[in-house]
This record gives sequence, C-alpha cells and structure tokens, in this order.
Amino acid sequence: MKDLSPPHVPVAIIGGGQAGLSVAWQLKKAGIAAIVFERHARFHSWRENRWDSFCLVTPNWQCRLPDFHYARDYGGTDPDGFMLKDEITDYLDAFAEKTAPDLREGVEVTRVAPRDGGGFDVETSIGDWRAGQVVIATGGYDTPIEPDYAKRLDPSVFQMHSVDYRNPGQFPEGGVLIVGTGQSGVQLMEDFTRAGRKVHLAVGPAPRSPRKYRGRDATDWLMEAGHYAITIAEHPDPVKAMTQTNHYMSGRDGGKEIDLRRWHVEEGVELHGSLADMEGTKVRFLPDLAKNLDDADRSYCGIRDTIDAHIAREGIDAPVEPPFEKLWEPDEEATELDLAEAGVTSVLWAIGFRPDYSWIEADVFDARGKPVFDRGVTAHEGLHFIGLGWLNTWGSGRFLGIEEDSAHLAARIAAQLADAKARA
Repeated sequence: MKDLSPPHVPVAIIGGGQAGLSVAWQLKKAGIAAIVFERHARFHSWRENRWDSFCLVTPNWQCRLPDFHYARDYGGTDPDGFMLKDEITDYLDAFAEKTAPDLREGVEVTRVAPRDGGGFDVETSIGDWRAGQVVIATGGYDTPIEPDYAKRLDPSVFQMHSVDYRNPGQFPEGGVLIVGTGQSGVQLMEDFTRAGRKVHLAVGPAPRSPRKYRGRDATDWLMEAGHYAITIAEHPDPVKAMTQTNHYMSGRDGGKEIDLRRWHVEEGVELHGSLADMEGTKVRFLPDLAKNLDDADRSYCGIRDTIDAHIAREGIDAPVEPPFEKLWEPDEEATELDLAEAGVTSVLWAIGFRPDYSWIEADVFDARGKPVFDRGVTAHEGLHFIGLGWLNTWGSGRFLGIEEDSAHLAARIAAQLADAKARA
C-alpha cells in the first residue's frame, strides 16, 4: 500500500538568505540532511529590496560566511572597501554555488506546528512535510513600518517606504521629507541631495559612528579591541543593545561618517525632530532635534573614546585627531511644517520593519511577539532561530557573525537529533 504520509526531513530551514544557507552548509558538513524553503528566489532581499546606489556599511573584510571569507576564500581584492549591491549578490551567489544546498525556491511556508511525540509539521505551498528540527531564518524584515497617521496625509503628497525605493527618479518634482535617521534614512538623504532635491529630515534617536579615526576605519579598531566579541550575556546593557537602532555611517565613496549638522550647514538639509503626527499637508514634530543630535554625537564620541583607550592600553603609535566640535546647533525648534508651503511633495519612510511569526505555532515568543532563545536555541526542543541581531554578539544578523552562529546552531541541532534518536 502506498505511503501517503508527508515526506520527512531531519531539518527544515525556512529562509534562503545567507543565514539559512550558512546553517545548511554547516549541517551538510556534519552529514545532516536539510531542506531550505525560500518563498522568493535566493537572496531576493539583496537583489530586489535595495536601492540602486546601495552598498555595505561595514567593510568587505567583515563578510565571513562559513568557509567563504571575502578575501581568503572568495578572492576579493578590496577588503577595506564596501561592496555595491551587485557585488554583494555575486559574493552570495558564489557561496550558494560552492555549498550547493537543497534549496526549494518559490516555496512559501504557511505553518510550522509541533507534533505530539516530537518534530514538526511544516505546511508549504508545494505540500506538507515533517521535520525533526526547524530553523527559522526569515530575518526581521517582513512588514514595512508606516504609522497609522500616514493615512491622514493629503493624497496629493506622494508616499513610499524604503523597501520600494530605488532612486529619486521615482518621486515627483519637489522636496522630500525623509522620516528616519538609521543607516537607510541617512543614505537616502544623500541620494536625494546628490540629485539636487530639497531634503527635510525627521531626525530620530539613532546613534552615529566615526568612519575613519586615528588612521584606520573605526570598525578595524573595534574588532582589534575585542569589542565585537562581547556577547549579549556579557554586555553591560543588554536591553539597550537589543533595542537600539544601528549606528549610522556610510560606505559610499570609500566610506564616510555622517554628521547631520554638517549636512545642514553645507548641503542645506532641513533638520526636524522626530515625526509625531500628520494631517492633510501639515506634519508635526517632537521638540527633540537638539537632544537627538546630541545623543548621536555622544555615541560618536564614546566610540572614539573606546578606540583611544585601546590605543593607549596597547601602546599603539597612531595619529592624534582633534576633539569633536559641533558645527551647528538648532537655536529654536519648529514643531510644525506645512508641506505644501515648504514645497515638499513626497514622504519617504525609512523607519524599519517588523517580523511576522504568525505562522509559527509554538510557545517561544515573549509578550511583544519576539522569539526567546539562547544563541538561537529556543526552549521548545527542535525549534531554532538564526540571522537575528544579537543572537550572540553584535555580528549576529550580519556577515561578521554568521559563521560562528551557524556552527554553534548546527552543533546544537546535531546533539538534539542524536538525543531524539537515542530516545526512540
């Protein structure tokens, strides 16, 4: 009689980005079969959800996929440079070709549910599966964030989220209000400024970082000082680490730091506080511009202090730079702007994304809907996460930490599979 039960796989990996394929490779080396389900094509987000001028913010040497480091294994020739979008996908494609995962593209996973007795039901657009272990590698960029009050903006004002942004040519003539000053927001600010467009920027609480400092890229110094090896368990303020927006800087033109005060003075970017509300053509800002700029500078100077301390501690001969000085300060903060009167015809949202885990039926989430885990391993045996920020260190969720994270997770999966087999 023909067996009509769903096919079984030791490990199902949901998500075919660099995190999912890294785990698949580590499992493959351990002799453990895994299937990777990817709802789009591999590396879709890198290929389709980035703007035309996109480049890495961290140097190429930090691209350390497992057994496929940028220079050592891939043969990259510019370790201190910053790969452009097409160069990033070339690197990722080469990794996929080398590791040859069992990747099912164009397959959406609609449900993952624990089974009585162990394992999981995995429902997909190509049928049902059973898996001994499941790895969630979908990242945290499922749903673009736009506030409810965006719906109250006059329809004459064009709106777009950064996920759909490619270049300023998509926007009608006139000024643009960019909301958000994380890594995306400040880079989009530069895109529009280079195109000769008037930019208004709603400045949020994101911190900023030096780029080059005392003769080297700041990330080089921090790596050497062991800063990136600090785990979330060792971090002095883990809540801040896990909730703070990434420090903003740029890899464009060989790398640069972003001082918003300088962009206001030299490029004419109009700076406002955090966006609070909008109605018709009028928008309202919080009176926090000065505070947000000061907080960003405090972060910037703190990183410089960390590097200074490392240089002094190790007795390194490095050039000395003058102390930071504010180029400009807001004297009075306007909290309202009429977009029509200011000639602003568009709003570009760059305030991030939310993950969507509604398809996972397991009690592994906190009250805010965030997964709870220890280095990616949840309390529910067999269910794991990879590719999220601070899974273990700052490099988790980035190219820098994926090799270590995926190796650790693969080892834990192997141990759990062995335990399950022994109990059977």
